[in-house]
Amino acid sequence: MLAIIDYGMANLRSVQKAFERMGYAAQIISTPEQVQSADQLIVPGVGAFQDAMKVLNATDLTGAIKDFAKTGKPLLGICLGLQLFTDLSEEDGLHQGLGLIVGKVVRFTVDRPPYNLKVPHMGWNALHPTPNTPLFKNLPADSHVYFVHSYHLVPADPAVIAATADYGPPFVAAITQNNILATQFHPEKSQQVGAQILKNFAEFKP
Repeated sequence: MLAIIDYGMANLRSVQKAFERMGYAAQIISTPEQVQSADQLIVPGVGAFQDAMKVLNATDLTGAIKDFAKTGKPLLGICLGLQLFTDLSEEDGLHQGLGLIVGKVVRFTVDRPPYNLKVPHMGWNALHPTPNTPLFKNLPADSHVYFVHSYHLVPADPAVIAATADYGPPFVAAITQNNILATQFHPEKSQQVGAQILKNFAEFKP
């Protein structure tokens, strides 16, 4: 079962429909027992880190996601989902995440000189994937994906970086660590490129 976890922080139907358009049935789930039964798990998300972790902790989904990650089965985070996989976020104070990826989530500082860019970062950016990343196989050259975020991951180990994008300086656009994959961008909003990425996840075998 390919499962999308519902913790009240995402437009789940858009993710579900994106998989369905590629021919993959995706079920929306919300309990630890359903997480345990999943073969592949997606943690999407839009909103505040602290609010999301409160929901995950209150519903016992924190432990369920951590246990799922230990099984070696494919796990995908999208946008806020990527950030929740980390140790710590600086959004509205310091808040602990799921601790699956060593690193912290920090706010963009590009709204200051010399860049003077808007935060949140919103729109299409070129994706710069690292070689031989399963999530990005068969992507056309100069692929663009859609972002909406004010915070980004700074990992402790650069080896987990699966792709970068540029907003002022480069930032982490995707990560991979064994069975754990995550994108800061929204593949479900990234048209054909995003569809290929979701297809790659559905067919991913760690």
